[in-house]
Amino acid sequence: MNIYRYEQNPLVTPAAVKPHRDDFEVIGAFNAGIAEYNGEVIMLLRVAERPISPDPEVVLAPVYNVDTKELELIPVRKDDERYDLSDPRVIILKEYAPAFQYLTSLSYLRIARSKDGHNFTIDEKPFLYPSESLETFGIEDPRITQIGDTYYIYYSAVSPVGIGESLVSTKDFVNVERHGMIFGPDNKDVLIFPERIGGKYYALHRPTTKSVGRPEMWIAESDNLLYWGNHKHLIGLRDGMWDSGRLGGGAVPFRTERGWLELYHGATLDHRYCMGAVLLDLNDPSKVIARSVKPVMEPEADYEANGFFGGVVFSCGVLVDGDRVRMYYGAADTSMACAELSLQEILDSLEEV
Repeated sequence: MNIYRYEQNPLVTPAAVKPHRDDFEVIGAFNAGIAEYNGEVIMLLRVAERPISPDPEVVLAPVYNVDTKELELIPVRKDDERYDLSDPRVIILKEYAPAFQYLTSLSYLRIARSKDGHNFTIDEKPFLYPSESLETFGIEDPRITQIGDTYYIYYSAVSPVGIGESLVSTKDFVNVERHGMIFGPDNKDVLIFPERIGGKYYALHRPTTKSVGRPEMWIAESDNLLYWGNHKHLIGLRDGMWDSGRLGGGAVPFRTERGWLELYHGATLDHRYCMGAVLLDLNDPSKVIARSVKPVMEPEADYEANGFFGGVVFSCGVLVDGDRVRMYYGAADTSMACAELSLQEILDSLEEV
């Protein structure tokens, strides 16, 4: 697979993003939803900010307080034996492991804009910030689906009751209408197709089961984008392969002559994240036509292999122009980058199922 990584990569780094509070530091600007609006490429960044602790032996957990509409900083001592702090992203109360008690950072969404798709300027203020009880631990990993003149933005909403997927819409990336949670906990990696198919809207999603089953990709349908049903299992994990540990939707599916192409992420059991592809039937996207045997992209560049959580390429959006697929992706849970791939090469690499 021929891959052209932009020479400017990474395009957006944490150092380029000013924290929204002076007592916080930006540790990640990644996993951005992608759209084109008003002659610009819109990169809807997931910005992860961590409170700066005045005591090196204390970790501060940021939690949005719905009543006060302010952030609370909850202190946890590193030597408190009740907690597992081995993963820098989470604070786990050992009594309830592996479920986490708090996150060590708070994520929200901020817009970066570009005329050429290479050089981005970042808005000074958050575009979407936690605002209600299902978002008290943050909002993460947005995707954007344009239908007509409306942009539907959906993201993982994280709170003590779980992780679900919430939906908002905008026509101008200024004013936002909220539509609530469309997939309840635990669910994420939702992708809404950009048009009706046979009179229905379709969405990919990734429920995480805690009894039986594995983190795999499902498909659902809707009449109105708000209420989803007729859920079907779509693709599963493959032992010993690049998507053996977990998988989920990546970029919004797009139409090709051969079917709907979905660029999805897969991870091994040791958490190495790659991008692959699956081809779905144009008239019935619950039917799988072909799938990647090998990844279409792996974490090989230094900024993909090393970072806050290394060994990760994770795309939430692509722009397609003829044979050119511009895949914007989060690198090492730290920065944003872009690579160009050939649509024909991706399609030719797939193996029929």
